[in-house]
Amino acid sequence: MDCEFDAKTWKNDASQFNERAIRLFQYQYRHNKIYREYVDLLNVPAGKLRQWQDIPFLPISFFKSHQLQTGSWVPETWFESSGTTGAQTSRHFVKQMETYQNSFMEGFRLFYGAPSDWCIIGLLPAYLERQHSSLVVMTDALIKASRHPKSGFYLYNHDELAEVLRQNERKGQKTWLIGVTFALLDFAEQYPMELRHTVVLETGGMKGRRRELTRSEIHEVLRAQWKLKKIHAEYGMTELFSQAYSFGDGLFNCPPWMKIVLREEDDPLALVRPHSAKPVSGAINIIDLANVDSCAFIATEDVGRLHPDGRFEVLGRMDNTDIRGCSLLVV
Repeated sequence: MDCEFDAKTWKNDASQFNERAIRLFQYQYRHNKIYREYVDLLNVPAGKLRQWQDIPFLPISFFKSHQLQTGSWVPETWFESSGTTGAQTSRHFVKQMETYQNSFMEGFRLFYGAPSDWCIIGLLPAYLERQHSSLVVMTDALIKASRHPKSGFYLYNHDELAEVLRQNERKGQKTWLIGVTFALLDFAEQYPMELRHTVVLETGGMKGRRRELTRSEIHEVLRAQWKLKKIHAEYGMTELFSQAYSFGDGLFNCPPWMKIVLREEDDPLALVRPHSAKPVSGAINIIDLANVDSCAFIATEDVGRLHPDGRFEVLGRMDNTDIRGCSLLVV
């Protein structure tokens, strides 16, 4: 019997998270051959696990070398990472697009409210120009759910985009502008203006188009050009079905079905023990319980800082790892 995911049923309850995480681990251990072999190599007593902290995390590089599936099914589609020229990309095979849509739509509602309250604009040229982008799928669905006549993707038609933003500002229309970093910087330089009713959300990604900047430097430029107090950001990736959001303070918030765990950088099997009074640092592990049909327990190649309240910062990349195409920032 399949494990099912429905974000609408989630509450921010620690006991519920532990129960569902252990149940999903047992399910994926039984029905995901690659994950089971990995767990067995670690000599983990899978049948005796009772706490989510004891669940093994699969290195994210397995998405590049293996077709990770829990159960036997024909993929409805797949998501592919952008990568850099000549680099091997990750593929996340999708059993049902509905599962991904359920996760990102409920995540948006949790952090921003109903999509119909917004004019939603995507400035994602590097992603629109390739196939199998999970970010494009998410943004397209949010655009359609907004039902606003000016919602849509804007490639290089910056004149039109600027006019839409001005009109929305005059009307007091809430606008959610999600953009890849280099495109936001290009647009901001050409069209400085005051945005009082617009949320600007930066997704990362310079794609070699510009000199690399830290996230704080990027946000400083965008704030100055658009007279904004804060720039929002998203932490997501091809290998995940869920996203964390920062509201301008560099601290990312997870939906209740997603959790960040840190591991020691020099020992991938040793978790960093959280401190009740101060943040701790380490390499980022992610539990994404929306990843029902692939693998929900992933050891990323990012380094972060976890705060006592569960929010986290992304500090950069681990040494000797490939640079991700959609996250080329070092904070």
